[in-house]
Amino acid sequence: MTQSISVSDIEAAERLLGLAYTARERAQMVDNLDGQRDAAVARRALALDNNTPMAARFDPRLPGFAMPHGADALTLSEITLPLPADADDIAFAPLTHLSHWVRSGQISSLELTNIYLSRIDALNPKLECFATVTPDLARAEATAMDSLLSAGVWLGPLHGIPYGLKDLFDTKGITTGWGAEPFQNRVPDSDAAVTTKLRAAGAVLIGKTTMGALAYNDLWYGGWTRNPWNLNEGSSGSSAGSASATAAGLCGFSIGTETLGSITSPSQRCGTTGLRPTFGRVSRAGAMALCWSLDKVGPICRSVEDTALVLAAINGGDMRDRGSIAAPFQFDATASIDGMTLGYLPEAFEEGATDIDRAALAAARALGITVKEVSLEDLPYMSLMTVLYAEAAAAFEALTLENTDDTLRWQDDGAWPNTFRKARFISAVDLVQTDRLRYRVMQAVAEMMSGIDALIGPFSTGPMLVASNFTGHPCLHIRAGFDTLASRTAASLGSGKLTTGEATGENTYTVPQGISLWGQLFDEGPLLTLGMALEQKLGVADRRPTFPS
Repeated sequence: MTQSISVSDIEAAERLLGLAYTARERAQMVDNLDGQRDAAVARRALALDNNTPMAARFDPRLPGFAMPHGADALTLSEITLPLPADADDIAFAPLTHLSHWVRSGQISSLELTNIYLSRIDALNPKLECFATVTPDLARAEATAMDSLLSAGVWLGPLHGIPYGLKDLFDTKGITTGWGAEPFQNRVPDSDAAVTTKLRAAGAVLIGKTTMGALAYNDLWYGGWTRNPWNLNEGSSGSSAGSASATAAGLCGFSIGTETLGSITSPSQRCGTTGLRPTFGRVSRAGAMALCWSLDKVGPICRSVEDTALVLAAINGGDMRDRGSIAAPFQFDATASIDGMTLGYLPEAFEEGATDIDRAALAAARALGITVKEVSLEDLPYMSLMTVLYAEAAAAFEALTLENTDDTLRWQDDGAWPNTFRKARFISAVDLVQTDRLRYRVMQAVAEMMSGIDALIGPFSTGPMLVASNFTGHPCLHIRAGFDTLASRTAASLGSGKLTTGEATGENTYTVPQGISLWGQLFDEGPLLTLGMALEQKLGVADRRPTFPS
């Protein structure tokens, strides 16, 4: 039987919440708190599956927002380059090239699939980036795509292109283990919306890419996903396998998700091009929920234009996802950047920024567009993390209440088990107030973005990683250069640290570094146009990682 709450219990709880009541106030409430607690305990007796959403839903649109007009439209670059003779050159080619070669019959989907499967056989043991490889399914799907093409049926730019799918999207009859020990044998009986859309677009599922357990970090139940540029460090997370596999040329493209950095962080680490679309643009139906008001789905590729091909295929409203918002996606690879205005926060390029960050800003200026300073209201942006902690703890409440969180491999102070436990002490009043702060942040970011087409800045400098994820603005992260480092850590969220190896003066390594571009809500087209121009100006997108024999 649960003990009654005492005055001393209340006084102790005050310290957890940063409150101070008087003795009279404690005495007045003590007889009422048992019922409040018992109501919460009674609710916990009702098990809520991960696919049960919140009744409340987040909408990134402020009053006065105007959705871009028109129907979906995709205009791609004209590709005329012939198929290379070398299999590695084919494997690392952009999607636009792969699509042209498959459609023109220079290579079959089956031949392309076998190239990637061979690379997976050779490199996945080193990278640990695929949780499940589906060679039989991939070859069957590729053969079907070749048959359709022979019959004159072309499903679009992704027709016959092998891809990796982050292992939080359901795939009927194929293990979808969410990277976590308690779910490693989970086999869904239906497909996620993204899985279905990509099949309809003709893409070939080559395997399920690894993810940090429950969408955090790069540690998963089967191992530790590595950065192809340096096998002594993790690939960051949580879309760890998607970025690693794409950077290593093990698939044509991959799908990731982001709650707070899970597309952009591994893209920064592995040198891929990651697009986090506007919140609500891509359906999350059939995907593991971490934070209902924050989770987003997007492509991880090797070039900017490639992300447009993939986003066009997975875009679309879906009533099965309460956060879904129907919006057109329009992109023209031939569009000009003339007249565009790019903003930057000057403090983001000062302390903490690197020479590569500043060189990227200089390259943007060299594009001939207007580049100007902007400012962002000083608000307690990190306080927004309360929302993430609360939603994530709710999504996986059973792990905490049943003590199965102890089975997760990562148990550091910043890992999920400890975070979930601490979140039980978040005040409901504070959570509501934090949601109101979120609205203030939406207003502040909208004001900053009002006079520019996009914002440029380092991945983790300044408040934009947190702020833009909570406002829902799209972010494109592209490779900006290379740096020689001695050591790095792989944690991507919160205060958790994972040391990835000791370095000596002789143990340095060259790794990619990127730059982020943030765009307007539901208007990724101009963002990608600007990204293509900057990608060309920087001239570092074609470099490939090498692997020891």
